[in-house]
This record gives sequence, C-alpha cells and structure tokens, in this order.
Amino acid sequence: MRIFERHLLAFALAAATLLSCGQGVLALDPDAKVNPDAGPLELFSFGFKAYQRGEKLEAFEALRYAADKGHPGARWKLGRMYAEGDGVPENDYEAFKIFEQIVRDQEDENGSYSNAAYVASAVVALADYLRLGIADSPVTADLPRARQFYFHAASFFGDAEAQFELGRMLLYGEGGRANPRQAARWLNLAAEKGHVGAKALLGYLLFDGKKISLRPEPVRGLAMLTLALRQAGASDQQWIRPLQEETFSVASEDVRREALARADEQGLPAPATGPVASAKN
Repeated sequence: MRIFERHLLAFALAAATLLSCGQGVLALDPDAKVNPDAGPLELFSFGFKAYQRGEKLEAFEALRYAADKGHPGARWKLGRMYAEGDGVPENDYEAFKIFEQIVRDQEDENGSYSNAAYVASAVVALADYLRLGIADSPVTADLPRARQFYFHAASFFGDAEAQFELGRMLLYGEGGRANPRQAARWLNLAAEKGHVGAKALLGYLLFDGKKISLRPEPVRGLAMLTLALRQAGASDQQWIRPLQEETFSVASEDVRREALARADEQGLPAPATGPVASAKN
C-alpha cells in the first residue's frame, strides 16, 4: 500500500474510532450485526471495526451500505478492497468504477473538492488503471489521459505518488512529449515528501546530470540512490538495485566513499532543482 494510502487509512480508522464513541450498540458491540437502516457514519465505523477484527465479509457489507448512502470513505475502502482482492474477489473494473464515482461526485461547480484525501487517492488509482488498461473491460490503456490524471493529482492535491508517476512519464515521453527538466522538478517534489522511487530515479539522473541538463552531482546522486535502495520494499528494490549498482560501478572511489557516508547519515535531503513550472504537463 502506498505511503499516502497508509496515512489515509490511519486517518479513517481514527475518525471511525471517534465516531463510535458517540454511537450506539452497532458501533461498539463486536457481536452486533450490520443494520442497513443505520446512518452512513455509523455503518462506516462498524465496517472499519469489523475489518480490523478480520471479519472482512461483514466489513464489506457495512461499508457497502455506507457507500450506498454516500459516505466517501466507505466508497474509497470498497474500491481498495476490490483492487487488492482484500476480503472479496479481485475486480479491477469494479474498483475503477468506484474510484471514478468518487471523483465525479466530489467535484462541485467551482471545481473544488471536499474529502480531498479520498479524491486524490481515487484520481491516482484511475491514472494507474488508464496507464495499463483493464483486461476484459471497456477500460483500455490511454497514456495521454493517464498523464492528465497524474498531473491533476500532482498539482491540485500535491500527491507524491502522482508526482513520481508524472515525472516518469515526462522523462520517457509517455503520453506526450518528453520534458526531462520538468520531470526532475516533479521527482524532486515527490522525493522531498519521502517517496522512495522518486529519490532513486532523481538520484540516478543527478549522478551525471546529462539527461536533465543539470551539472553533475555524483556524490549526492549516488547517496540518494543508495539510501532509496535501503528504504525500498521488495518490489521497488527490483528496479532500484540495477540503477544503484550501475551508478556505483562507474563512480570513482572517492565518490563512492563520500556517497556511502552521506547515505549512512540517513538524513540526506532531496537536491533542489528549482520550483515546478506552471507550464502544462
């Protein structure tokens, strides 16, 4: 689960706990059954408590009732459960439809959003699906549209995952023309928020600076790559490790020594590459 989503889940669980303090038996009694006539907040609280107890079918039922009554947190959690096959059969198209509904329902006439955290996560999820498409569904790969969705989540919501993915698309020219300098700026924003993938890719680019037309920063670049590799989960290590090993192999002994020392400090800041331009993505 992404860092952003872990924080969102923690927030939702805390909110559910607070809500339960003022609710009746449904929210407090673990032996209570789902009451479809309860209010959306009460159902949401009950659903999350059931989920934490491992009673995912009961949680799904309560969250579904809450979602039907318009609770955005319940909708978001249902989307994640479908996307991950968490307590229900995995169904990416069903998840896509839920996330799409979250975004559609939360935009008001002025273009602003309530429940911004849920909407931001839903926008990123839609972009992820549009990037690859969904097999056996009407959702086909659409890189330009995926890039637009990432751009919206990156700029409007400041979402680190969206900033990272947008940076990668700009770097490699996916869904539109390439813009390596702009890519570096988005990667820098994500890296400053602690995004491991952004740290790794930006470090790789900064090592010699050629692709992004910046002066080389070999020590900082290798240090960022090394630190990112240490912080990455197993899936991210698979693509970060080859970049780190490639960079390490061509670095001088002095650069290696200083970069490793910096990485050991565990406090290396992301390098400044200037503010993100306001130009279109």
